[in-house]
Amino acid sequence: MPRKLPPLTALPAFDAAARYLSFSKAANELNVTHGAISRAIRNIEDRLGVRLFDRGTRSVRLTSVGVAYATQVGKALDQIAAATIAAAPDRSTGILNVSTSDGFAGRWLVPRLHRFHRANTDIDVRLSTSGVLADFVSDGIDIAIRYGKGGYTGVTAEFLADEEVFPVCSPELLQGEHPLRRPEDLRHHKLIHDAFRIDWAAWLEHAGVSDVDPKRGVRFDSATFAVEAAVHGEGVLLGRSALVSADLAAGRLVRPFDAALKSAARYYVVYPEGALRQRKIRAFRDWLFAEVAADWIGEKKAD
Repeated sequence: MPRKLPPLTALPAFDAAARYLSFSKAANELNVTHGAISRAIRNIEDRLGVRLFDRGTRSVRLTSVGVAYATQVGKALDQIAAATIAAAPDRSTGILNVSTSDGFAGRWLVPRLHRFHRANTDIDVRLSTSGVLADFVSDGIDIAIRYGKGGYTGVTAEFLADEEVFPVCSPELLQGEHPLRRPEDLRHHKLIHDAFRIDWAAWLEHAGVSDVDPKRGVRFDSATFAVEAAVHGEGVLLGRSALVSADLAAGRLVRPFDAALKSAARYYVVYPEGALRQRKIRAFRDWLFAEVAADWIGEKKAD
Protein backbone atom coordinates (compact mmCIF):
# COMPACT_ATOMS: atom_id res chain seq x y z
CA MET A 1 0.00 0.00 0.00
CA PRO A 2 1.55 3.34 -1.01
CA ARG A 3 2.47 5.79 1.75
CA LYS A 4 0.28 8.85 2.22
CA LEU A 5 2.84 11.59 1.72
CA PRO A 6 2.75 15.34 1.19
CA PRO A 7 4.58 16.97 -1.76
CA LEU A 8 8.11 15.97 -0.78
CA THR A 9 9.83 18.82 -2.59
CA ALA A 10 7.81 21.28 -0.49
CA LEU A 11 8.90 19.90 2.88
CA PRO A 12 12.28 21.72 3.07
CA ALA A 13 10.42 25.01 2.50
CA PHE A 14 8.00 24.25 5.32
CA ASP A 15 10.82 23.13 7.63
CA ALA A 16 12.85 26.30 7.04
CA ALA A 17 9.81 28.59 7.45
CA ALA A 18 8.87 26.80 10.68
CA ARG A 19 12.39 27.20 12.10
CA TYR A 20 12.68 30.88 11.25
CA LEU A 21 8.98 31.81 11.50
CA SER A 22 9.73 33.85 8.41
CA PHE A 23 9.08 33.08 4.75
CA SER A 24 11.78 35.59 3.73
CA LYS A 25 14.50 33.98 5.88
CA ALA A 26 13.45 30.55 4.64
CA ALA A 27 13.76 31.80 1.07
CA ASN A 28 17.27 33.11 1.78
CA GLU A 29 18.36 29.77 3.26
CA LEU A 30 17.06 27.77 0.31
CA ASN A 31 18.07 30.35 -2.29
CA VAL A 32 14.54 30.68 -3.70
CA THR A 33 11.95 33.48 -3.79
CA HIS A 34 9.51 34.42 -1.04
CA GLY A 35 6.70 33.42 -3.40
CA ALA A 36 8.18 29.95 -3.90
CA ILE A 37 8.16 29.36 -0.13
CA SER A 38 4.57 30.59 0.14
CA ARG A 39 3.41 28.37 -2.72
CA ALA A 40 5.17 25.31 -1.31
CA ILE A 41 3.53 25.73 2.08
CA ARG A 42 0.13 26.39 0.53
CA ASN A 43 0.56 23.20 -1.48
CA ILE A 44 1.11 21.18 1.70
CA GLU A 45 -1.82 22.85 3.47
CA ASP A 46 -4.11 22.07 0.53
CA ARG A 47 -3.00 18.45 0.55
CA LEU A 48 -3.50 18.13 4.33
CA GLY A 49 -6.68 20.18 4.45
CA VAL A 50 -5.46 22.21 7.46
CA ARG A 51 -3.67 25.50 8.07
CA LEU A 52 -0.08 25.17 9.25
CA PHE A 53 0.61 28.91 9.61
CA ASP A 54 -1.42 31.89 10.76
CA ARG A 55 -0.39 34.68 8.42
CA GLY A 56 -0.26 38.27 9.67
CA THR A 57 0.56 41.47 7.84
CA ARG A 58 4.29 41.27 8.58
CA SER A 59 4.66 38.00 10.46
CA VAL A 60 3.66 34.36 10.50
CA ARG A 61 3.24 31.91 13.34
CA LEU A 62 2.62 28.19 13.47
CA THR A 63 -0.79 26.85 14.34
CA SER A 64 -0.98 24.08 16.92
CA VAL A 65 -1.13 21.56 14.09
CA GLY A 66 1.80 23.31 12.44
CA VAL A 67 3.94 23.04 15.59
CA ALA A 68 3.36 19.29 15.85
CA TYR A 69 3.90 18.78 12.12
CA ALA A 70 7.10 20.86 12.08
CA THR A 71 8.60 18.79 14.91
CA GLN A 72 8.08 15.52 13.06
CA VAL A 73 9.07 16.88 9.64
CA GLY A 74 12.31 18.31 11.07
CA LYS A 75 13.21 14.95 12.61
CA ALA A 76 12.40 13.14 9.36
CA LEU A 77 14.55 15.50 7.27
CA ASP A 78 17.44 15.10 9.74
CA GLN A 79 17.16 11.32 9.39
CA ILE A 80 17.09 11.55 5.59
CA ALA A 81 20.15 13.81 5.62
CA ALA A 82 22.03 11.43 7.94
CA ALA A 83 21.07 8.41 5.82
CA THR A 84 22.24 10.23 2.69
CA ILE A 85 25.66 10.95 4.24
CA ALA A 86 26.02 7.37 5.45
CA ALA A 87 24.96 5.85 2.12
CA ALA A 88 27.07 8.10 -0.10
CA PRO A 89 30.38 6.72 -1.38
CA ASP A 90 33.36 7.67 0.77
CA ARG A 91 34.43 10.48 -1.56
CA SER A 92 37.67 12.35 -0.84
CA THR A 93 38.72 9.56 1.48
CA GLY A 94 41.89 11.43 2.32
CA ILE A 95 40.12 14.55 3.63
CA LEU A 96 38.36 14.71 7.00
CA ASN A 97 36.50 17.91 7.82
CA VAL A 98 36.39 18.55 11.58
CA SER A 99 34.52 21.34 13.38
CA THR A 100 35.32 22.58 16.88
CA SER A 101 35.95 25.76 18.84
CA ASP A 102 39.03 27.89 18.31
CA GLY A 103 40.21 27.33 21.89
CA PHE A 104 39.84 23.54 21.82
CA ALA A 105 41.51 23.34 18.43
CA GLY A 106 44.47 25.53 19.37
CA ARG A 107 45.15 24.29 22.89
CA TRP A 108 44.10 20.60 22.83
CA LEU A 109 43.60 19.22 19.33
CA VAL A 110 46.41 20.74 17.27
CA PRO A 111 49.25 19.85 19.73
CA ARG A 112 48.16 16.19 19.46
CA LEU A 113 47.14 16.02 15.81
CA HIS A 114 50.55 14.80 14.61
CA ARG A 115 49.85 11.51 16.39
CA PHE A 116 46.66 10.99 14.41
CA HIS A 117 48.40 11.78 11.12
CA ARG A 118 51.29 9.47 12.00
CA ALA A 119 48.84 6.58 12.50
CA ASN A 120 46.62 7.53 9.55
CA THR A 121 48.90 8.74 6.80
CA ASP A 122 46.11 8.58 4.18
CA ILE A 123 43.82 11.04 6.03
CA ASP A 124 44.27 14.82 5.97
CA VAL A 125 42.37 16.73 8.66
CA ARG A 126 40.77 20.07 7.73
CA LEU A 127 39.79 22.13 10.78
CA SER A 128 36.86 24.56 10.90
CA THR A 129 36.85 26.73 14.03
CA SER A 130 33.92 29.08 13.62
CA GLY A 131 31.83 29.74 16.72
CA VAL A 132 28.68 28.52 14.96
CA LEU A 133 27.44 24.94 15.32
CA ALA A 134 28.32 23.11 12.13
CA ASP A 135 25.69 21.80 9.75
CA PHE A 136 26.93 18.40 8.63
CA VAL A 137 25.10 18.56 5.31
CA SER A 138 25.44 22.14 4.09
CA ASP A 139 28.88 22.79 5.64
CA GLY A 140 30.40 19.48 4.56
CA ILE A 141 31.53 18.66 8.11
CA ASP A 142 32.29 15.00 8.86
CA ILE A 143 32.64 15.12 12.66
CA ALA A 144 32.57 17.78 15.38
CA ILE A 145 33.72 18.29 18.96
CA ARG A 146 31.11 20.41 20.71
CA TYR A 147 31.14 21.97 24.15
CA GLY A 148 27.79 22.22 25.89
CA LYS A 149 25.16 20.41 27.91
CA GLY A 150 24.27 17.84 25.27
CA GLY A 151 20.78 17.27 23.92
CA TYR A 152 21.88 17.56 20.27
CA THR A 153 19.07 16.36 18.01
CA GLY A 154 19.24 14.53 14.71
CA VAL A 155 22.84 13.40 15.27
CA THR A 156 24.86 10.95 17.35
CA ALA A 157 26.51 12.67 20.33
CA GLU A 158 28.97 10.80 22.57
CA PHE A 159 30.30 12.20 25.83
CA LEU A 160 34.04 12.83 25.49
CA ALA A 161 35.25 14.65 28.61
CA ASP A 162 34.29 16.80 31.58
CA GLU A 163 35.79 20.21 32.17
CA GLU A 164 37.34 21.55 35.37
CA VAL A 165 38.47 25.11 36.01
CA PHE A 166 41.44 25.95 38.25
CA PRO A 167 44.26 28.54 38.54
CA VAL A 168 47.36 28.01 36.41
CA CYS A 169 50.50 30.10 35.99
CA SER A 170 54.08 30.08 34.81
CA PRO A 171 56.47 28.20 37.14
CA GLU A 172 58.25 31.53 37.58
CA LEU A 173 55.40 32.78 39.76
CA LEU A 174 56.09 30.10 42.35
CA GLN A 175 59.28 31.97 43.19
CA GLY A 176 60.32 35.57 43.59
CA GLU A 177 59.19 38.27 46.01
CA HIS A 178 55.59 37.01 46.29
CA PRO A 179 55.57 33.26 45.56
CA LEU A 180 52.17 31.65 45.04
CA ARG A 181 51.68 29.27 47.93
CA ARG A 182 48.15 30.00 49.17
CA PRO A 183 45.09 31.36 47.33
CA GLU A 184 45.43 34.54 49.40
CA ASP A 185 48.74 35.21 47.61
CA LEU A 186 46.78 36.03 44.46
CA ARG A 187 46.42 39.60 45.74
CA HIS A 188 50.05 40.16 44.75
CA HIS A 189 49.57 38.94 41.17
CA LYS A 190 47.67 40.00 38.07
CA LEU A 191 44.57 37.93 37.26
CA ILE A 192 44.04 36.84 33.67
CA HIS A 193 40.44 36.69 32.44
CA ASP A 194 38.82 35.16 29.37
CA ALA A 195 35.19 34.94 28.26
CA PHE A 196 34.44 31.63 30.01
CA ARG A 197 31.24 31.42 32.07
CA ILE A 198 33.03 30.43 35.30
CA ASP A 199 35.00 33.48 36.42
CA TRP A 200 37.42 34.47 39.14
CA ALA A 201 34.62 35.62 41.46
CA ALA A 202 33.18 32.09 41.50
CA TRP A 203 36.54 30.41 42.09
CA LEU A 204 37.63 32.82 44.84
CA GLU A 205 34.33 32.28 46.65
CA HIS A 206 34.81 28.50 46.31
CA ALA A 207 38.34 28.82 47.74
CA GLY A 208 37.13 30.99 50.63
CA VAL A 209 39.16 34.04 49.58
CA SER A 210 37.57 37.43 50.23
CA ASP A 211 40.44 39.95 50.05
CA VAL A 212 41.24 39.59 46.32
CA ASP A 213 39.42 41.78 43.78
CA PRO A 214 38.07 39.30 41.18
CA LYS A 215 37.65 41.99 38.50
CA ARG A 216 41.17 43.35 38.28
CA GLY A 217 43.74 42.16 35.77
CA VAL A 218 43.98 41.68 32.01
CA ARG A 219 41.13 40.34 29.89
CA PHE A 220 41.09 38.42 26.59
CA ASP A 221 38.16 37.40 24.40
CA SER A 222 40.18 34.44 23.16
CA ALA A 223 40.97 31.52 25.47
CA THR A 224 44.02 30.78 23.32
CA PHE A 225 45.52 34.22 23.96
CA ALA A 226 44.68 33.98 27.66
CA VAL A 227 46.63 30.73 27.97
CA GLU A 228 49.58 32.21 26.06
CA ALA A 229 49.62 35.15 28.47
CA ALA A 230 49.79 32.78 31.43
CA VAL A 231 52.59 30.74 29.81
CA HIS A 232 54.65 33.92 29.42
CA GLY A 233 54.23 34.92 33.07
CA GLU A 234 51.69 37.71 32.53
CA GLY A 235 49.67 36.58 35.56
CA VAL A 236 47.44 33.79 36.89
CA LEU A 237 44.75 32.33 34.65
CA LEU A 238 41.62 30.48 35.65
CA GLY A 239 42.41 27.67 33.23
CA ARG A 240 40.06 25.17 31.63
CA SER A 241 41.38 21.64 32.05
CA ALA A 242 41.19 20.65 28.37
CA LEU A 243 42.80 23.87 27.17
CA VAL A 244 45.77 23.82 29.57
CA SER A 245 46.49 20.08 29.76
CA ALA A 246 49.26 20.14 27.11
CA ASP A 247 51.01 23.09 28.78
CA LEU A 248 50.75 21.45 32.20
CA ALA A 249 52.21 18.22 30.83
CA ALA A 250 55.09 20.12 29.21
CA GLY A 251 55.83 22.14 32.36
CA ARG A 252 55.01 25.47 30.73
CA LEU A 253 52.21 25.91 33.27
CA VAL A 254 51.71 24.69 36.83
CA ARG A 255 48.77 24.46 39.22
CA PRO A 256 49.65 26.46 42.34
CA PHE A 257 46.50 25.29 44.18
CA ASP A 258 44.34 22.15 44.12
CA ALA A 259 40.91 23.81 44.37
CA ALA A 260 38.87 23.39 41.17
CA LEU A 261 35.34 24.02 39.96
CA LYS A 262 33.54 21.60 37.66
CA SER A 263 31.75 23.08 34.65
CA ALA A 264 28.17 22.09 33.87
CA ALA A 265 29.13 21.91 30.20
CA ARG A 266 31.02 18.96 28.75
CA TYR A 267 32.77 17.96 25.53
CA TYR A 268 30.90 15.75 23.06
CA VAL A 269 31.93 14.03 19.85
CA VAL A 270 29.12 14.63 17.38
CA TYR A 271 28.53 13.13 13.93
CA PRO A 272 25.61 12.16 11.65
CA GLU A 273 23.86 8.90 12.42
CA GLY A 274 25.52 6.07 10.54
CA ALA A 275 28.65 8.12 9.79
CA LEU A 276 30.96 5.61 11.51
CA ARG A 277 30.56 3.39 8.46
CA GLN A 278 33.16 5.68 6.90
CA ARG A 279 36.61 4.58 8.01
CA LYS A 280 38.07 8.09 8.24
CA ILE A 281 35.34 9.23 10.65
CA ARG A 282 35.58 6.07 12.74
CA ALA A 283 39.37 6.36 12.92
CA PHE A 284 39.23 9.97 14.12
CA ARG A 285 36.48 9.26 16.64
CA ASP A 286 38.43 6.32 18.11
CA TRP A 287 41.63 8.39 18.24
CA LEU A 288 39.89 11.20 20.17
CA PHE A 289 38.73 8.79 22.87
CA ALA A 290 42.18 7.19 23.06
CA GLU A 291 43.80 10.60 23.54
CA VAL A 292 41.37 11.55 26.31
CA ALA A 293 42.01 8.21 28.02
CA ALA A 294 45.77 8.81 27.81
CA ASP A 295 45.32 12.26 29.37
CA TRP A 296 43.34 10.75 32.23
CA ILE A 297 45.96 8.06 32.87
CA GLY A 298 48.70 10.72 32.81
CA GLU A 299 46.84 12.82 35.36
CA LYS A 300 46.45 9.82 37.68
CA LYS A 301 50.17 9.05 37.49
CA ALA A 302 50.99 12.69 38.23
CA ASP A 303 48.77 12.53 41.32
